Amino acid sequence: MSPEEVKRALSAGLLSFPVTHFDEEGGLNLESYRRHVNWLSGYDATVLFAAGGTGEFFSLTPQEVGDVTLAAKEAAGSVPIVTGCGYGTELAKDVARRAEAAGADGLLLLPHYLIGASQEGLFRHIKAVCGATGLGVVVYNRANSVVNADTLARLAEACPNLIGFKDGTGQIALVREVSVKLGDRLCYIGGMPTHEMYAEAFNAAGVTTYSSAVFNFVPELALRFYKALRANDRATMETILKDFFYPFAAIRDRQTGYAVSIIKAGAAAVGQTPGPVRPPLTDLTGEEREMLADLIRRNS
Repeated sequence: MSPEEVKRALSAGLLSFPVTHFDEEGGLNLESYRRHVNWLSGYDATVLFAAGGTGEFFSLTPQEVGDVTLAAKEAAGSVPIVTGCGYGTELAKDVARRAEAAGADGLLLLPHYLIGASQEGLFRHIKAVCGATGLGVVVYNRANSVVNADTLARLAEACPNLIGFKDGTGQIALVREVSVKLGDRLCYIGGMPTHEMYAEAFNAAGVTTYSSAVFNFVPELALRFYKALRANDRATMETILKDFFYPFAAIRDRQTGYAVSIIKAGAAAVGQTPGPVRPPLTDLTGEEREMLADLIRRNS
């Protein structure tokens, strides 16, 4: 797909990040991963992200990112696959090339590793990654990598294949400045953890879609919430928030790192076999798994 085609797909509906499946020894379980991606592709997500944040990109080698991308492409049918990319500039360029060779339709550029950086440094880093690939690139504002509206405008001018902006900071004023300044040059994606809890506020700032982690195990519920958002059906959104998302967040917040672990536990609760998380993340306890399974049962 061309960058412009991927941009349109990203703007067209709900998005999601399949978790990356591991065996009990921590190795990739691509057969199980393909089954999960294939199941998810039967629902109405318009793009799936391979090896993204929920897909434990930070725990994968560059070779594994390529392997996961290829497996996702084999399983997803006609659903476009956007692959995670990140770390320092040279490593990010390497990951970008591997993802492109594996058939990715686009890239999500996650934060660089560890250090803070000036706006000029971020500009050079993102420009270098965009220049290393022909794929469309989405910049993910999060943690130590937060570009401002002026930097993003410079990047949009310098990088024709920069197609999107995703926010995981929750800085609504910055998000709105970006959407006003860049207009339809980019697509705008919500990326807060359990973004459904922030979706109405981001929608008012011009961010009309987002990536849903819970789509991994309750895709119908995730789609029902998204359709209610698009229809401005506040009553339905409030019911789903009260009955599912707020209790879900209470379990997620019991331990640092559970934003990924709870999604794997949810996938396991509905019959998928994602396996454990890789260290330094830890899995939910047995009690927490049962709490989550009961929540899913009550909302299915």
